[in-house]
Amino acid sequence: MNGGSISHGQRAIKKDHAREFKRYLLLEKGLSANTIDAYLADLQKLMAFAEVRGITLEEVETTHLEEFLAELHDQGISPRSTARVISGIKSFFDFLKLNDDGRDDPTKLLEAPKIGMKLPVVLTVEEIDAILSVIDVSTPEGTRNYAIIEVLYSCGLRVSELTNLRYTDLFLDEGFIRVEGKGSKQRLVPISETAIQKIRNWFPYRRNIDTRRGQEEFLFVSSRGKAISRVTVFHYIRKYAEAAGIQKEISPHTFRHSFATHLLERGANIRVIQEMLGHEKITTTEIYTRIDRNFLRQEIIEHHPRNKK
Repeated sequence: MNGGSISHGQRAIKKDHAREFKRYLLLEKGLSANTIDAYLADLQKLMAFAEVRGITLEEVETTHLEEFLAELHDQGISPRSTARVISGIKSFFDFLKLNDDGRDDPTKLLEAPKIGMKLPVVLTVEEIDAILSVIDVSTPEGTRNYAIIEVLYSCGLRVSELTNLRYTDLFLDEGFIRVEGKGSKQRLVPISETAIQKIRNWFPYRRNIDTRRGQEEFLFVSSRGKAISRVTVFHYIRKYAEAAGIQKEISPHTFRHSFATHLLERGANIRVIQEMLGHEKITTTEIYTRIDRNFLRQEIIEHHPRNKK
């Protein structure tokens, strides 16, 4: 391998690669901004690796990639992150093949490491009640936030689905709300009587807020009259969890996980849960069967007489 320096033309190629690859990931692959940023960061690492060895990205072969991944492993990168790097590299060489002369794909023989199933954090009913108990419902902000958490948990919504709720999505007398999920797909979701009441408690405050133009239909708004943001919801949930003494690392999505897990624990059909969550594939919902088994095992450990200390 040549250890010489990289030419100006080669540096220009590198810059073009990154720009065009980003466009490919966004327009062709439809990936999220976070995933694209991660893939581009991984590509920069691969570019730096190739530069040290005096080769272009077009000259990279499978042995180079294996050496690159070995270096990352030596730096302590986790199997999950390694799998992401491999996925990004494969996407990059797929992108190169669009204008390629037919040379072999060096990623063809790369194998992603086996990754254990990472179960999401789930709150108990008691922990959810503890979080709600620290909210000051004598204030407009507290009344709104109590309703937000009740709706998240009662309906198993994604936080973006909650922040986009409009008055026209509410069918409270019938006990349903309309939710627009991923891919603009709509679904009707049953809502608990408790959550309905918390929404009704919020209505008087909501009516007194002078909303900004274009924000009039949003159910949950800030005191400044703008639809509440996902970041704001995240902030309050963290704040209330800390005040309630919850040690788990939680987010708005934790209430969605808890919703599905509690339904399954109490005997709900997994297909019903899939429909409620708006999952396109049943395999996405099946993670909650693993949580349920974990719950059952914990129950046995705690209550079986052979496990008593």
